[in-house]
Amino acid sequence: MAMLSPVSVNIRIPLYVIPDRPLRKDWSFRRSGVFMFFPIYLLSAAGFTVLTTEFVIVGLLPAISRDLAVTIPQAGLLVTLFAFTVACFGPFLTAWFSRFERKRLFISVLIMFGVANAVAAIAPNIWVMAIARLIPALGLPVFWALASETAVDIVGPDHAGRAIAKIGFGIVCATVFGIPVGTLISDAFGWRSAFAILSVVAFAKALLLFIYLPRSVHKDQASFRSQFRILRSPLMQGHVLLSVLVFSGMFTAYTYLADMLERLAGFNGTVVGWCLMGFGAVGLLGNSLGGRLVDRHPLIASLTFCTFMIGGMVMVVPSMHSLPALALALAVWGVTQAALFLVSHVRLMKAAPEAPAFAASLNIAGANLGIGIGAIIGGRVIDRLGLGSLGFAAAGIILLSILLALLLMAARPAAGRCEA
Repeated sequence: MAMLSPVSVNIRIPLYVIPDRPLRKDWSFRRSGVFMFFPIYLLSAAGFTVLTTEFVIVGLLPAISRDLAVTIPQAGLLVTLFAFTVACFGPFLTAWFSRFERKRLFISVLIMFGVANAVAAIAPNIWVMAIARLIPALGLPVFWALASETAVDIVGPDHAGRAIAKIGFGIVCATVFGIPVGTLISDAFGWRSAFAILSVVAFAKALLLFIYLPRSVHKDQASFRSQFRILRSPLMQGHVLLSVLVFSGMFTAYTYLADMLERLAGFNGTVVGWCLMGFGAVGLLGNSLGGRLVDRHPLIASLTFCTFMIGGMVMVVPSMHSLPALALALAVWGVTQAALFLVSHVRLMKAAPEAPAFAASLNIAGANLGIGIGAIIGGRVIDRLGLGSLGFAAAGIILLSILLALLLMAARPAAGRCEA
């Protein structure tokens, strides 16, 4: 994710058509200043809404379970449904829609999110709520993978980490503001209000993209069949499995973090909201560190952040009755979790430079498969061992991901050191 001259890099650049102005062939003009970054910031703002829709439910699970008369593990299956839908359909939908004009596609996805959040706001039972979660799950991988590819096209592959970090800033803001503010809104006005506001925001972002986002055409898109060929590589399969393990470990504990803070630390909904705010805020640092380290070596970045994440997860429960210790544990966990969102995404894109959008969709699919598995594992741990065991169970899964990363590093030289 670094910037190189378009002369020295064999990369396809999308044409951003600006009305009433002739296209210029001087790509240094397009890859400098506001012309390079403004579309990325627009997509980042839209990504905030997309990712907040997926993850805001983490802070709302206790309220949803009470209102819809289901248990916390049963409400957690809404997280699993969303994640498994993304995992099952994401790569296919991304490969299919990658040929479409991006502006119309992104706007359509945001409208879909607006409708789905409106349905969630009025859901009378868990089944209607499940439908409201299913709809946006079909659009998330398409938006996220193609927005990332668009960002990389603008700045070039060597600055892919920093470009996706700007897109990923929307993820961090979703964690910093979206999830905790949703929790605070839920505590003050009810969880349905959080989804209603998200619906309005999604429609507003769609309007902003309609007005300000230039049309783009991604030429010479790889065929549907050729994109799937990258899955024949054992190294690529290993990278996807690594994403599954990393996110399984993350969400074994993170899915139920709000419940942990309520029941183990004794915090009320407002305090939980502010804790989640702090958890996300330190993620800004993680996003920055992840963007820098992943450009140098994706697997070493994965190893580094996974190692520190184990420490943070293991520290959380024993620190519940000491505010300074709990703050430190959540800070370590928050920094590493935000970093691994970005690192995992870029790691897959760098592993398959011939089909970066499809590779990104594979990461999204693997990550969401991990999210769904993690939510299930976490629910089982709660039922059988109690909330206090979640951090240790999650750390065990992250340890497996470290071992797999070491294996991939050992296999890399034989594969031509394509990630170096």
